[in-house]
Amino acid sequence: MNVLASRGQLRASFFRWALLTVPAVMLLGFLSGMVVQSGPENPWFNGLEKPAIYPPPAAFGIVWSILYAMIGFALALVCAAWGARGRGLAITFFILQLLVNLAWTPVFFGMQDMRAALVVIGVLDVLVLITVVLFWRVRRLAAVLMLPYLAWILFATVLNWQFIVMNPDAVPGDSGAVQRVRL
Repeated sequence: MNVLASRGQLRASFFRWALLTVPAVMLLGFLSGMVVQSGPENPWFNGLEKPAIYPPPAAFGIVWSILYAMIGFALALVCAAWGARGRGLAITFFILQLLVNLAWTPVFFGMQDMRAALVVIGVLDVLVLITVVLFWRVRRLAAVLMLPYLAWILFATVLNWQFIVMNPDAVPGDSGAVQRVRL
C-alpha cells in the first residue's frame, strides 16, 4: 500500500474541515457587517450619490453569503490537503486576506473614509490574487472556488472608486439629515 489515506478518509477530512471553515467564514463576514451600520441603514451612506453600476441593496447580502460559503469550502479543500506543498502558506494568505476583507466595512461605513477604504480594498485585491495562485498550487478546485470572490471584490474596488469620484466633498458623519428640536 503506497497511500497514506484512502479516498474515504480524505473525503471525511474535507467534510470535517468544511464544517469548521464555512460557518466560521460566514459568521465573521456577518459580524463585520454588524459592527457598524452599513448599507442602506447608514444615514451617511444614504446621503451619497450612487454610481450607475451600484446593485440593488438586497443583492449584497445574497452575493456575500454565497461568496463566503464558496471561499469557506475553498479553505476546507486546502486545509484537508495534508502534506501538500505550500499548504501552510496558502492558509496564511487566506487568513490575511480575510482579515483585510473584514476591515473594509468598518473603514468605509464606520470611519466613513472612502479613500482609506479604497486603499484597504486595493490591498485586498492583491492578497486575494496571491491566495488564488497559492490555492491553485495546492488544490485547483479551491482556486476556482475563489474566482467569483476575486471578481466581486474587483467590482467592489471600481464601485468604491466611483463613490469617491461622485462624492468628492463627502464629509464623514455628514448625513445631510436635519435635526429639529422642539421647545
